[in-house]
Amino acid sequence: MRNTEPPDRVDAIVDQWHRERPDLDAEVMGVVGRLSRVVQLGSGRVEATHRRHGLQRGEFDVLAALRRSGEPFEVTPSALADTLMLSRAGMTSRVDRLERAGFVQRVADPADRRSLRVALTPTGLALIDTVVADHIATEQQLITPLTTRERAELDHLLRKLLMSLEDPGPPATS
Repeated sequence: MRNTEPPDRVDAIVDQWHRERPDLDAEVMGVVGRLSRVVQLGSGRVEATHRRHGLQRGEFDVLAALRRSGEPFEVTPSALADTLMLSRAGMTSRVDRLERAGFVQRVADPADRRSLRVALTPTGLALIDTVVADHIATEQQLITPLTTRERAELDHLLRKLLMSLEDPGPPATS
């Protein structure tokens, strides 16, 4: 059953597969293709927002993770890496760049002086508070075409899909 919306670029691809391989149910390509395209176009707009503030996406992610951790806005590098699903080496590289820029600093862990924590500096705190507001405004603009009800429905459906992908359950037995 075709949507009553005007056709988009993905419809043309699905239609071509229907014509060339009518034996396949290519409708799923429409859903996944649109999800991929939304991520691609949306990410570009979000990253442009970060660039306006002199940040790369990964740097924004580190500053945001520190900010949302709550006062005193400091976390161990390994906890940051785990939160951002990043290797320890990748985290070190990001923290090094942010430290050179004056947005974070490495501080001794009061519980274990042999360990370090990554902390937002006052400059980093001011920056992330500004950038996150612009980040959210950009994301709000991305979903402007959807009604409040459609946003809630999309959020519900994406959560359901994500949960099934993150925890697929026990393997099927034959």
